[in-house]
Amino acid sequence: IVFGDWSSDVCSSDLAMRRVFDLIANAAPSDAPVILLGESGTGKELAAKAIHDIRGDGDRPFVKVNCASLNPSLLESELFGHVKGAFTGAYRSREGRFAAAGGGDIFLDEIGDVPLSVQVKLLRVLEEKVVERVGDHTPISVNVRILSATHRNLPEMVREGTFREDLFYRINVIPIHMPPLRERLEDISLLADFFFRRLQLKSGKKIRGISREAMRVLTEYSWPGNVREMKSAFEFAFVSCQEEVILPRHFPPAVCGVGADPRELPEAGAATAPDADREKRRRLVEALDAAGGNQSRAAAILGVSRVTVWHWMKKYDIRFERRIDASGQEEGRN
Repeated sequence: IVFGDWSSDVCSSDLAMRRVFDLIANAAPSDAPVILLGESGTGKELAAKAIHDIRGDGDRPFVKVNCASLNPSLLESELFGHVKGAFTGAYRSREGRFAAAGGGDIFLDEIGDVPLSVQVKLLRVLEEKVVERVGDHTPISVNVRILSATHRNLPEMVREGTFREDLFYRINVIPIHMPPLRERLEDISLLADFFFRRLQLKSGKKIRGISREAMRVLTEYSWPGNVREMKSAFEFAFVSCQEEVILPRHFPPAVCGVGADPRELPEAGAATAPDADREKRRRLVEALDAAGGNQSRAAAILGVSRVTVWHWMKKYDIRFERRIDASGQEEGRN
């Protein structure tokens, strides 16, 4: 299985993940709904894309919708479409994501955040295979497999009345639980090797390897952000490392823990020793550089809020411009 941009054959020796790969392979040919469960950063979207790709038909669409990013009225229009004049600003008719995914798969990320009013319509899609655009009562047939994902506890939400029980049973046909990285200790060294080799090729830096001390730090860290956090940690390390080997101090403060909890960085106006200030400023610059100048991404690397990063930038007089390189990637400039 090619899981995202890495192969399951080389990136997991964990039994639980092997079972996940088996379920993905077995679920792919089916038209039954699949729900991916697990913490943020465990690879639920990658698993959904793998389920879609295994069929091998490049003509089948794969449409993604983040249900948590839209308010109820916009989500309904995004999913089912709308007709001209259905609401203020609807200057023309628009097909929804279900229609766009016809003959393929639609991935409903964060389905636990879908409001009850939209859950009713989702249930009808599953039961009758039809949608109705906002402002129109003409049913439109759709042939779509629903892949969904959530980090929420849906059975508990059903008991609380915030998620429909009938919808839960319709989407919970093939549940796949994505285990957190802290329960897959055998995979940490494999993933570290994968991210190291990929960034080594991408960056062109003459970094030969990862020190034993750095690997020990990686295996002892709890990885609350899971695989996504590990990927960001290695991106940070490749920016901060100027030696031939990655050392513990090259990882983000939250990971290496070397006098380095980012929350210990002082707020504006606090008095600190000049050497400590220089070190803390350096770590902030490295995080911003790794994030391409994006303050939200830098905050995620450092484990703090975006507002905190903004305060630190003001304190240390750091100005980053966000630029786009030829490949469309962001580049930070100090």
